[in-house]
Amino acid sequence: MISRYLPEDFAPGRGVVVLAGKGRYPELTTERLRNAGIPVKLVAFEDETNPDFAATFPDNDTAWIKVGQLGHLLDALQRFRAGYTLMAGQITPRRLFKGLVPDVKAVMILAKLKEKNAGTIFGALAGEIIRAGYTPLDARAFLDDQLATPGNMSSSGWRSARIPATTLNHGTRIAKEVARLDIGQGVVVSGTTTIAVEAFEGTDKMLRRCAGIGARAPLFVKTVKPDQDYRFDVPCFGLRTLESMAEGGIRHAALEANNVLILEKEKVLRQAREFGITLHGYLTPDTTA
Repeated sequence: MISRYLPEDFAPGRGVVVLAGKGRYPELTTERLRNAGIPVKLVAFEDETNPDFAATFPDNDTAWIKVGQLGHLLDALQRFRAGYTLMAGQITPRRLFKGLVPDVKAVMILAKLKEKNAGTIFGALAGEIIRAGYTPLDARAFLDDQLATPGNMSSSGWRSARIPATTLNHGTRIAKEVARLDIGQGVVVSGTTTIAVEAFEGTDKMLRRCAGIGARAPLFVKTVKPDQDYRFDVPCFGLRTLESMAEGGIRHAALEANNVLILEKEKVLRQAREFGITLHGYLTPDTTA
């Protein structure tokens, strides 16, 4: 099996269309697809997808659309005649509410949603893709080795004297509850005190604003929702997150094992050691084995 996150009946020859957001995520996924000999096409989003990355695809294998153009997206899938889609990389959150350019198809779908947030919007998108005859893949697929793993990943030992088990337990409990309420997927705690909660501003801004708090031995916890839909939402940890931790004075992070992607993992772990930051993978009853 190429990846444990693929369906059992996955047929590589049918090809995969990558719906590419920002950053290295879609680039890493595409590299793995190409290395596996799987035909890959690209749907790129204006002002989101890296043009240099898109330029690595032949014109016939590329479709540029604006965020919200669902009809154009389905037309591109029909033209590509692939069997699967895989969404990789973030779409700027504010674009879902400001700067969205919905076509007629998208307007009809949005009008049916009782709640309009990232989860409901992308969930509706996945439903339309399925109805059109394509299979959205788990976005962790092909990046198994980039996921957080249980235990200490970046230093010689989990410094239990500085970050007690009570802190880790408190942090993971609060993070899970915040994620369940669809507020965010990360928190910063100190002891049994919650210091910061990630919301619409995103992880990096949350981490950087911790610099002025002066908390003792803060811990950043990253988790997933209890009902996480991995077809379009996989929490990521990368070099920028690491830099934001350093700027915020945070030296420890706990990442949910098997569910949080550490993009360019070897590079991130090496940089974490240089920064003196510990990255720890933890398991919860909700964690996918």
